[in-house]
Amino acid sequence: MPAITTPNTQIELFYEDHGDPAHPPILLVMGLGAQLTLWPDEFVEALVQRGFRVIRFDNRDIGLSQKMAGERPPKVVWQVLWTKLGFPPRVPYTLTDMADDAAGLLDALAIDHAHVVGASMGGMIAQLMAVHHPERLLSLTSIFSTTGNPKLPQAEKHAMEALTAPLKSLEEEAVVAHGMRVQRAIGSPAYRPSDEKLRERVLKTVRRSVYPDGLPRQLAAIIEDGDRRGRLGAVTAPTLVLHGEDDPLVKVEAGEDTAMAIPGARLVTIPGWGHDLPLELTDRLAQEIAAHAKAA
Repeated sequence: MPAITTPNTQIELFYEDHGDPAHPPILLVMGLGAQLTLWPDEFVEALVQRGFRVIRFDNRDIGLSQKMAGERPPKVVWQVLWTKLGFPPRVPYTLTDMADDAAGLLDALAIDHAHVVGASMGGMIAQLMAVHHPERLLSLTSIFSTTGNPKLPQAEKHAMEALTAPLKSLEEEAVVAHGMRVQRAIGSPAYRPSDEKLRERVLKTVRRSVYPDGLPRQLAAIIEDGDRRGRLGAVTAPTLVLHGEDDPLVKVEAGEDTAMAIPGARLVTIPGWGHDLPLELTDRLAQEIAAHAKAA
């Protein structure tokens, strides 16, 4: 599939388009530092088989989409400190910019309305699409995401450290080992793939693209966006919140808080599920999303 330039933000996004173009579209929005390939092929196919056109894409600054090279984010410690003091520092781009990218992708593909499904940071982007582009959403699904409420339980230390640890080398074996450590740290305790299967998945992603410079800029955008609860009260899209009860990175309380903040939202939690999309849950998650979209 080609890259396409969004008419509103003028960002080049790489995307994949699956299924019958005449079927209702689902737009999948991925999370922090994650390529579109983290939406498993099996998950995409499960949605296609349920009667949807499925579009997944690389956010700006990751994968095969446009990189914001040369833009330096503030250091996390200073950004958090200045934000708490009421003086948020300038960031290279915001989550709202990324939500505008996603809406622009729909424009570029001549799609007026779509079901929008976002995971983790992608859930935040999807939430902001529902806030700033409400007329574009047929429904919203927020997966293991959060409102930005600062009073929520924080990530487990080992999970956050693994996710934000710097790469010590860009050699393939070092990057694969790093990716496997991250997946082991944040993944589902009840659905752990074998080392062989995990390595195969990570290697495929690494050979597609390696771009660690984008992660701190995306993280800066998350911090800059702050608490979304006040904005989420205006969301009118029918909303489903999916969250793992054993997520070490974005605790299940964040999913509960998201469902409370969005009027009429329905919350589904799953025991043993962490901060990944295990193949064992493919049918369950696809069915929840498909049923929600069709009801909407």
